[in-house]
Amino acid sequence: MSLAQAKPEAKRPAGRRLVWFSEVQWDFLSTRKQRLLARFPENWRILFIEPFALGRPNHWIPVRRGRVVVVGIPFLKRVPFRFGRLLDVRLIRHVAALPGVLLLHFWLMLLGFAGRRRIVGLSNLYWAKAVSRLSSILSFYDANDDHLAFPGTPSWLRPELRRWLGRVGLVFSVSRTMTGRLLLPPSVRVVTLGNGVEFSHFAEPRSAVPEPFRESGGPILGYAGAMDWLDVPLLVRTAAAWPDCRIELVGPAYEHGWWERQSELRALGNVRWHGRVAYAELPSWMQRFDLGLLPLERSELKRASNPNKLYEYAAAGVPVLALNYCDAVDDARGEVMVADTEDEFVRMVPMALRDGRRELRQAFARRHSWDRLASEMVDELERSIREARS
Repeated sequence: MSLAQAKPEAKRPAGRRLVWFSEVQWDFLSTRKQRLLARFPENWRILFIEPFALGRPNHWIPVRRGRVVVVGIPFLKRVPFRFGRLLDVRLIRHVAALPGVLLLHFWLMLLGFAGRRRIVGLSNLYWAKAVSRLSSILSFYDANDDHLAFPGTPSWLRPELRRWLGRVGLVFSVSRTMTGRLLLPPSVRVVTLGNGVEFSHFAEPRSAVPEPFRESGGPILGYAGAMDWLDVPLLVRTAAAWPDCRIELVGPAYEHGWWERQSELRALGNVRWHGRVAYAELPSWMQRFDLGLLPLERSELKRASNPNKLYEYAAAGVPVLALNYCDAVDDARGEVMVADTEDEFVRMVPMALRDGRRELRQAFARRHSWDRLASEMVDELERSIREARS
C-alpha cells in the first residue's frame, strides 16, 4: 500500500528538504534509514550524507537512489589504530574535521540544500558538533542504536550526543530501552518508531532455490543478518545438540576475518557461512529456512535494538526461534517462539520447527510494514514543524 493509499486525506506541504547524516553507507547494507526514506512523499527532496568507508566503494560524486541523493563525505569516526587516540585532543579533532565540514557546505550549496528552510536528521553522532551549527526549521535525532555502546567508542562522543539532544525538538527511538538511556531534556518529544519490513518483498513466494540449499539434508536452521552480533557459543551449542540440522548463516561480517576466527563453528560439519546476499535475493534464502534463528548476544548494545530480521522472517512465513535479548523480541511472544535462557533456546528447536502459525506471523509482519512506519515518521515531522511555528 502506498502512502497516498494509506492516508488519502493527508495533504503534505510542498517543498520539504531533508538532510540526513547517516552512520552507514546507502549501498552497503539495507537498514531502516533506506527503507523509510525511500517511502517519503514525492514532494520531499532528500540528501543522504554517508560516511567514508575504507575498502568499500565511496560516492565522492553524488548519485541517485530513487528520489534520494547520496553523497559520501569523509569525517571523524572511530579509528581502530593507535594513532586514533590523537582524536581525543580537541584541537586535533577540530583540524581533522575541517575538510569534511568544508566539503559538506560545498555539496549543500551545489545540490540546493543550503539555508534554514530544511530539516536536519542525524543518526551519526560523529557529525553532531558540525551539524549543530546548521540552521533548520527542525532538527531531530534517529536513535536507531545505542551508538555509545559500540566497542571502542571514544569518550568525547557522549558530550556530542548531549549537545545534539539539547538542540533537537524530536527524537525517533527504536525501543523503550533506547529511550530510557537517552536522558532527554523535557522539551524533546519522543516517538517510538521500531524497525519494520517490506512485507510483499519477503512474503511473495520465490521459486528460485539458492544453490547451497539444493542439496538434500536435514532441516535448515537459518540466520540472516550481520554476523558480528551473533551469540557464537550459543550457536555452537545448538549445532552440536542437533547434528541432523543444517545451520546456514547468511549476511556480512563487519569485522575483518570474522569467519576465520570461528574455529568451533568451522569444526562443526553442519554449519556454513554464505556471506552477504543482495537484498533482492534475500527472500529466496529466507523462504527456504525451516526455522529462522535469532541467537543474538545479550549485550548493552543489542538490548536497545529492534531487529528487522524478526519481521522479515515473519513476513517470509517461516517459524522463528529468538533468544530474549530486547524489547521487540519480548513483545513478540504471541507470534514467535522466545527463549529466556540459552538452555531453553537449544531445547526449543524441535518445538519451534513444528510451529505452524504462518498466518499469525504474517499478520504480525504486516503491522510492522515500512509503509506504515514511513507515514508515521513523516506525520511526526510535519507535526513538530507546525508546533515549532505556533
